[in-house]
Amino acid sequence: MLKAEGLTKIYEDGTQALRDFSVEVRDGEVYALLGANGAGKTTVLHLFLGFLAPTSGTAYVNGIDVRVAPAEAKRFLAYIPENVRLYESLTALQNLDFFARLGRATPPDPAAYASALRRVGLSDRDWHRRVRHFSKGMRQKLALAIAFVRQAGNMLLDEPTAGLDPQATAELMDLLRRFRDGGRAILMATHDVFRVKAIADRVGFLKAGRLVAEYGRPEFLHEGLEALYLRFMTLEPTVSP
Repeated sequence: MLKAEGLTKIYEDGTQALRDFSVEVRDGEVYALLGANGAGKTTVLHLFLGFLAPTSGTAYVNGIDVRVAPAEAKRFLAYIPENVRLYESLTALQNLDFFARLGRATPPDPAAYASALRRVGLSDRDWHRRVRHFSKGMRQKLALAIAFVRQAGNMLLDEPTAGLDPQATAELMDLLRRFRDGGRAILMATHDVFRVKAIADRVGFLKAGRLVAEYGRPEFLHEGLEALYLRFMTLEPTVSP
């Protein structure tokens, strides 16, 4: 489970990236955080990851306060950034083994590695290719295979469909459904309304660092997600005293 309580992030120069943000993402749920560039979506993810310290408020991963025990919290997280960073000179299998060991997946299990790589759609011939030759979609698949092996119960994704062709996007959405159906909590930061409509169980609209609205799937399908996005993105941000 992922939970944020009153998260606020104000930088030293006075820039307010996030203000009193609260959300709970349950096991077996995809929560999509929608907003334009600069709305604060990536800041939310970085606070859950411990990359940033909140000005106030708390981020929890499986009940663990990220600020108090960041290393422990990361054991239960898989992070798929917009551009997946892997070791270019290593093969897919070598990357998988390295990150599995780093995430304390024990013991290293070649059969589990093979199963994970097949589950995400990487063919046997790709396992021994150096990652420098992988497309963006293949890198994301490998990152998801790492998440499978590490058995991370929670996933964070930052603009996961950006730059993917339609086939790679469809394959990614199918993989995320499998993760969700396996009981994982998934928080996805994006502005891809079309894909959100296909996969999300709940959506939140982030505007200028504030969560301005939240809808469950029946409500946003009834209202029309595109119309809701346009409505909330054109709202004037609320200014606090």
